[in-house]
Amino acid sequence: ALPICRRNALLEAEFSDKGHTLPTARKTGTTIVGLVFKDGIVLGADTRATEGMIVADKNCSKIHYISPNIYCCGAGTAADTEMTTQLISSNLELHSLSTGRLPRVATANRMLKQMLFRYQGYIGAALVLGGFDYSGPHLYSIYPHGSTDKLPYVTMGSGSLAAMAVFEDRFKPDLEEEEAKLLVRDAIASGIYNDLGSGSNIDLCVITKNKVDYLRPHDVANKKGVRAGSYKYKKGTTGVLTEKVTKWELDVMEEIVQTMDIS
Repeated sequence: ALPICRRNALLEAEFSDKGHTLPTARKTGTTIVGLVFKDGIVLGADTRATEGMIVADKNCSKIHYISPNIYCCGAGTAADTEMTTQLISSNLELHSLSTGRLPRVATANRMLKQMLFRYQGYIGAALVLGGFDYSGPHLYSIYPHGSTDKLPYVTMGSGSLAAMAVFEDRFKPDLEEEEAKLLVRDAIASGIYNDLGSGSNIDLCVITKNKVDYLRPHDVANKKGVRAGSYKYKKGTTGVLTEKVTKWELDVMEEIVQTMDIS
């Protein structure tokens, strides 16, 4: 059998000989985090979605519902994180109906990692999974190739290093809920301020034994500023060298008025 790395090298060489280039890794922008506190889990995320260097959505939701006691933050390709979490949520609902009890966080983790491993990283979903089950709070980070970590605090996405710096400086075991929410808020804010791929608002999700608080938005890190001056110019400021007006005779067949989304 031909080793996969050798096969990939041969394919790359063949592509290069024909003048083609293989697709490169896609850079994505997000800051998502999670931590375990005294009574449960706090998940946090920014709300910026990007297409290359363009901000496509200023207020997208990155904290996805998995089950009543489990939520999941997603970084990477937006469509992949949405569809992956929806599929696993559906499968866990069927599992819950057949067993007659709430699913365990470890079950959701196993289902997600097996699906991602099956697709060998081609599903670009980097996830932070958190929940509370019969054995207490659990927090996992799940990578696109299917590897997972179980840790007291995790960060993922392009702003993860800035967020991790805040966690490593200030995290303590058995934090109170308000302390944990403030720490997660500051970690996401650090990602927003230090990473161009992260921005806009801060969403939080607090999961405890008998309650889930989905705080959207919890805070607005980048408030819109006020214009300092006027940018209107008087007519004649710019000289017009020539002017030509062409009249078009048009019949309006149908007119539709749509409001522009400025959120």
